[in-house]
Formats: sequence, C-alpha cells, structure tokens
Amino acid sequence: MFVARVIGNLICTHKNDNLRGLKLMIVQPVDEGLNDKGKPLVAIDTIGQSGVGDLVYLAKSKESSIPLGKDLIPSDAGIMGMIEFYNVEKRMEE
Repeated sequence: MFVARVIGNLICTHKNDNLRGLKLMIVQPVDEGLNDKGKPLVAIDTIGQSGVGDLVYLAKSKESSIPLGKDLIPSDAGIMGMIEFYNVEKRMEE
C-alpha cells in the first residue's frame, strides 16, 4: 500500500465494461513528509467518496480491485480509504 493525494478526476466516455460505474481519480504519490514522489497515476475509487485534495491510501496491481468483488478489472491502483490523520515520528539516525 502507499499514500497519495487526489489531484484530479478522469471522465471517460468509452471504457472497459468492467469499469462502468466506477469513479476514476488522478493521484499523486507522496513520501512520509507528504511531498510529491514519482509520477501521477490513475486509480479506481473503490470507496466512491474521494475528491480532489483528499489524502488517500491505495493498493497496487490485482489487489486494487479486490474491494469491488469483481474478477478481471483492468486496474493498476485502487483507493482503499481516506486518511483523516497522518503522523510520522522522526526516525533515529543509524
């Protein structure tokens, strides 16, 4: 799993039948300091409630579609939940 910020939504007039009715969001992965990390990607909103600006946690690969209870959903990432509070204790130097 990883943490990301929702930065946009995606509207498709034509998509795979298994994606019909599912909300697609553009997310920006972030590091432990909530700074952008890597490239944005498209994720299925499996909870159906995330919006632009929300901090969310995601699953990758096949696991991203497990909450939907459907087989063979073409997905690389899925939003599993929204984060209301986030805290990282400073790590000790080795």
